[in-house]
Amino acid sequence: MSYKRIIPLLVVVAMLLSACGGAATPAATKAPGASGEIIVGLITKTESNPFFVKMKEGAQAKATELGVKLMTGAGAKDGDNEGQVTALENMVNAGAKGILITPSDTKAIVPTIEKARAKGVVVIALDTATEPQSAVDALFATNNFNAGLLIGQWAKAAFAGKTPVIATLDLQPGITVGAQRHNGFLQGMGLGTADPNASDLITAKEVVCSQDTHGDQAEGQTAMENCLSKNPDINLVYTINEPAAAGAYQAIKAAGKEKSITIVSVDGGCNPGVQGIKDGKFAATSQQYPLKMASMGVEALVKYAKTGEKPTGYTDTGVTLITDQPQAGVDSKDSAFGAANCWGEK
Repeated sequence: MSYKRIIPLLVVVAMLLSACGGAATPAATKAPGASGEIIVGLITKTESNPFFVKMKEGAQAKATELGVKLMTGAGAKDGDNEGQVTALENMVNAGAKGILITPSDTKAIVPTIEKARAKGVVVIALDTATEPQSAVDALFATNNFNAGLLIGQWAKAAFAGKTPVIATLDLQPGITVGAQRHNGFLQGMGLGTADPNASDLITAKEVVCSQDTHGDQAEGQTAMENCLSKNPDINLVYTINEPAAAGAYQAIKAAGKEKSITIVSVDGGCNPGVQGIKDGKFAATSQQYPLKMASMGVEALVKYAKTGEKPTGYTDTGVTLITDQPQAGVDSKDSAFGAANCWGEK
């Protein structure tokens, strides 16, 4: 057959292949997950807080163990909803089967979560419940109200016969986890009652100063300076977490009041948390377990991806009161236990 006859035939064959879609799809345009790889996501409030660093480590270790790909993202700081929205949307577009999230703004994130779930993505909240909690498929978290309750019960016993003059260094308005810890603390002190899921802070006459810290050490120091300026008789400080507690201690020490002011907190990280207990900077903290939350969350997402079984409801991942000053009637463990079970750099 001559070249003059072969060339037209080749042109016709090429046209037919193009019309029928016979040409290969470039790899870059394949749909997410087309290779069969299971993708799961983790979105934390920040990248820097040791609590979330440990959570990320736990998620990555479990993802590696189970042979799945983990995508991660975070807000720029606690309260950065826009950053979390962007991370969640990116993960959905990348083909994630499920996403774990510690919501910074428990209400504002809900519409984005609803869009993800409408596309078949399972969403699990870690550490912090959304409002409403039903906005996600499941919740794996410390009972934050109980975490506050424990340090409140400890403080009530420790202050028996003394009048507490209290400063609360809180998170920010409208965030469930902050309200739950704050309200649990005051209820433990016997100073108020509230719905454990309330997003509004209880007030009490014994609380002479309340400041928001966003869980940040520098903001915690400034907040404590403001409170001491407002009322130099403060003798008891509740903080939303241990970075805020570390900031509070710096302000208290600078004022020469470290011997007369008691600090209680929540988290149970190695440093400044448990180390602060050992050093006598903090009196008590409620220890929670971020690695456990993340590990269980990844397992649940992978199970869904493989079997279609969705996680549901609330799973309590536990909390333990850590103190070297035990009080009668209040269950606690010492700093040695805390150090053996803490997270973050020691």
